[in-house]
Amino acid sequence: MKKLWKRLFICGAGLTLLLTGCGDGNKGYDVYESAEIQNNAIAAQPEIDTGMGMYYFGDVDDYVEETEKPQEPAVENSGQDAREGRKLIRTVRLSVETLEFDSLLSYVQDKTAELGGYVENLNVYNGSSYDPYYYDYQGGGYGQKRNASLVLRIPKDKLDDFLTEVDTRGNVTDRSEQEEDVTLDYVDLESHKKVLLAEQERLLEMMEQAQTMDELITLESRLSDIRYQIESMESRLRTYDNQITYATVYLELNEVVKLTPVETEEQTVWERMGEGFMDSLANIGNFIQEFFVYFVISLPYLIILLIVAALLIWFVFFLTRRGEKKAAAKLRDKKTEAEAG
Repeated sequence: MKKLWKRLFICGAGLTLLLTGCGDGNKGYDVYESAEIQNNAIAAQPEIDTGMGMYYFGDVDDYVEETEKPQEPAVENSGQDAREGRKLIRTVRLSVETLEFDSLLSYVQDKTAELGGYVENLNVYNGSSYDPYYYDYQGGGYGQKRNASLVLRIPKDKLDDFLTEVDTRGNVTDRSEQEEDVTLDYVDLESHKKVLLAEQERLLEMMEQAQTMDELITLESRLSDIRYQIESMESRLRTYDNQITYATVYLELNEVVKLTPVETEEQTVWERMGEGFMDSLANIGNFIQEFFVYFVISLPYLIILLIVAALLIWFVFFLTRRGEKKAAAKLRDKKTEAEAG
């Protein structure tokens, strides 16, 4: 009896495995044809050594292992400049005062061209909307002064010379610098581009050997995607090259009647008192001067206001005298009637 149950169990297990194998075989047959081209393409793509680990073809973010991504170039501590060989983007912002606006603006443009740079953007306000009542605290005095806003691209090796020239010809009131290191991103883009170019060559070879239309369509689709990624990386690399080769200078030029003094050492109490007293006298003088200017400018309006006021006073006086005359006439009429009665 035990042998019979044992034989039945073995037969049942064998029948189950047979049915399962048939089902999987049909499923594999269905997907084989659609996956055949892709599997052959992946299998035919060799690994490429880029000097920073082994890469395989596919999406850029998938075939590069985190530990195999390019690393930043190492710099030995042997007196070598830490900035040498790195991809650095330098940006400078300047705010400059000047008593000779036209001269400095022309000089900045000419100096930029002389150093091999160019003006990327230029906005100039010529002070045409003059307002005699507006006091320009930055430029000093009444009325809006001229100013200019420039975006300059200066070769990085000539930037320090340019900044020195501007500092000697104008009064720099504000300066800030920023240097961004994009070395790792740049090297990473170059490595990915190299891998994609190698895959592109392999896909072109496979297209020459394609035997069916389905294979050709699949390869062309992949080739189009590869070319798009290559063009995108080349565009980013060109942008980086331009930003690295040419430093960006944001320059603000402001015309003033008096340059802002720069204190190089701490003043004594007497010096502060003397300077404050002279500033107070200067402010009083400016107030008296501007008062007369304001008075003369407003004189036409004052004359009109005086005429209107005189007319109003005359009209009120006329009405008052007229009312008094009427009241006196009524009073006389009443007296006459009383005497007659």
